[in-house]
Amino acid sequence: MKNRLFALVVFFQVGLAFANVTLPNIFSDNMVLQRNADVTFWGWANPQEEVVITPSWSNETYKIKASNQAQWEIKIPTPKEGGPYTITIKGYNELVLKNILIGEVWICSGQSNMEMNAGWGITNGDEAVKNATNTTIRFFSIPKLTASTTQNNVSGTWTTCTSETMKYFSAVGYFFGQRLQEELKNVPIGLISSNWGGTPAEIWMPEEVIQKDAVLLEAAKTRKEESYGPHQPGRAFNAMIYPLTEFKIAGALWYQGESNVGSTVYDKTLTALITSWRQLWQYDFPFYLVQIAPYKYGEDHFGGAVIRDAQRKVAQQVPNTGLVVTSDISPIDDIHPKDKKSVGIRLGNLALANTYKTNKKLVNGPLFKAIKMEKSKVLVTFDYAEGLYFKDKKADLFEVAGADNVFYKATAVIKNNSVIVQSDKVKSPTKVRYAWKNTDQSTLFNQANLPASTFISE
Repeated sequence: MKNRLFALVVFFQVGLAFANVTLPNIFSDNMVLQRNADVTFWGWANPQEEVVITPSWSNETYKIKASNQAQWEIKIPTPKEGGPYTITIKGYNELVLKNILIGEVWICSGQSNMEMNAGWGITNGDEAVKNATNTTIRFFSIPKLTASTTQNNVSGTWTTCTSETMKYFSAVGYFFGQRLQEELKNVPIGLISSNWGGTPAEIWMPEEVIQKDAVLLEAAKTRKEESYGPHQPGRAFNAMIYPLTEFKIAGALWYQGESNVGSTVYDKTLTALITSWRQLWQYDFPFYLVQIAPYKYGEDHFGGAVIRDAQRKVAQQVPNTGLVVTSDISPIDDIHPKDKKSVGIRLGNLALANTYKTNKKLVNGPLFKAIKMEKSKVLVTFDYAEGLYFKDKKADLFEVAGADNVFYKATAVIKNNSVIVQSDKVKSPTKVRYAWKNTDQSTLFNQANLPASTFISE
């Protein structure tokens, strides 16, 4: 009798535990939800258990029954920015999420330059940490994890921005959020950090996307195992990105590329990554890129330039993207430039101009547009070319080539916001390239004092 009673008690306890409504960890106290949106809530419960959700911003009730697979999902409209609110989720048990804000949510992803925080040592880091407390900026940090299949949850919890939490959060992400708030005023900002130093782009996208494309697959095979992170396609994506794809976001920031130096198809890889993320989130959210900094990559004299140019092409060819060029704020002997504030501010300016339409200023550096042959001279035109000038009057980073594809240093003169280049060694030029060595720091700027990107003419 005792054994039967014990078994009954155990069964009853297990049954109760199984029946509890649970949420993925991205839903927690202190979170930020995307404003003015239909936000998906999801989780688990007993099969056919009714789940009732009541957000305090409307006090309306939303009901959904869990499927026979014990899963439930429902869309709930959010209001304009504001808070704090509570959200009650009730089934056989009751959960209450507290201190919820409604605002703008951005994912900050990539490798070490996105991961880098004030604790690593950044320019004026101590001052930034000291002044970081802001109850309307919230952080969600995802730990480094891999998986061979897609996961349905991530570890982590939302925290409020304080000197302590900011110190160990992505510095680029923090300064981006801070810049948004300066202009958007009282709008809360939610920042999700999902990054891993030393990782190639291939691990951050679905494996099947690579497997189905011969060019991407061949490039992925060249990725070598490293001691500091995974190299297999999809591994970080499965564990650190896929579980977020139901969570409504405003957009994504991407700072990665150093670990793909040597690839000649990075533009195709990065385009596939952006496309795959947007397909899973089911909308073409803004995707803003940080161009890798000039740096001496061993014996490879051009690999870094090839990646910078690939990033430029993606920003110009893929809709709703943008590019921050960093060559003027990065020393050539440090693969981890310390000035993260300027990077975050430039990303913020891109978003404020292109996503939020509040910034009317010029926020892009000059980006290559076209070339036009004029006998032995070449006319190079740019987007965002207003007020072109050479910093310190240095105009020595242009090169031209003829049909033999051998490049020679060219003279360069600015005329009507275009650049005329020529070389005595190339009588009939067909190609132009700019800042094409790994360590080249652009000297061509526009009136916004932003540098031109590396490029080679198509």
